[in-house]
Amino acid sequence: MAIPELFKARKPVISFEFFPPKTDAGYRALFETIEELKPLSPGYVSITMGAGGSTREKTVDLTIEITKKLGLTAMAHLPCTGFRPHEIGSILDQLYAGGVHDVLALRGDPPKDDPSFTIPNDGFQYANQLVEYIADRGQFSIGAACCPEVHPQAPDAATDLANLKRKVDAGVDFLISQLFLDNAKFFDFVERARAAGITVPIVPGIMPIATVSGIRRMAGMNGTSFPAELAQELDRVDGDDEATYALGVRWATMQCRELLDRGVPGIHFYTLNRSPASREIHRNLFGG
Repeated sequence: MAIPELFKARKPVISFEFFPPKTDAGYRALFETIEELKPLSPGYVSITMGAGGSTREKTVDLTIEITKKLGLTAMAHLPCTGFRPHEIGSILDQLYAGGVHDVLALRGDPPKDDPSFTIPNDGFQYANQLVEYIADRGQFSIGAACCPEVHPQAPDAATDLANLKRKVDAGVDFLISQLFLDNAKFFDFVERARAAGITVPIVPGIMPIATVSGIRRMAGMNGTSFPAELAQELDRVDGDDEATYALGVRWATMQCRELLDRGVPGIHFYTLNRSPASREIHRNLFGG
């Protein structure tokens, strides 16, 4: 079942995100993680692609393998930065031939280790152009990203929302948010999106806190704010792995409960290729 149909058929739709490992040991660990999460009956899982398409082959192969061998609906992330249209077409052909019918269309980031990187003249400048290209093929459902607290490169919230509306109008079927730690920011964003005429499902993305340094780094990259209470708690547990893990589970559980109570269509967990926190949060929310 295509992901947009899942949102019509069941609620909430729980999903998990993974990234392609760098080593064989990492792949073994990832498949152990997926096997541990599979009993939770996720609606789908998603596989990221590195900046500039650096993990293109791994992302495509892993998404197809999960689809065929594990029987899960798997969605491939597809950033357009650095790719020409015919290259995007080739990736889509591979995915479709492998039984993958859902993609997350992203602008993506340039490679961090290539200061001379430039977008090809015939390449895609923005995600809405990629969405339109994929939609014209008519073979895939299309997800896209949204930023509850404004994209770091957007000049203001109004411009960011106008860009999102343009992207959705190009053919997006559902949206997944970047991480946020303050639910009020998400609810305010959804209200503004609906007022702007965006009607597709908007799925909150939740990242359980694994390390204090890690969440601070990710928040800095995405322009994510910390509620005062959480900021104080992070200072308290900094340097204590067990206390940090417990805080991460508690805070994410609290976020998810409120989000579900307010009727979100699903929760998308950024797992960092680990299962314990996501499984514990799921158990807190649904039992079992």
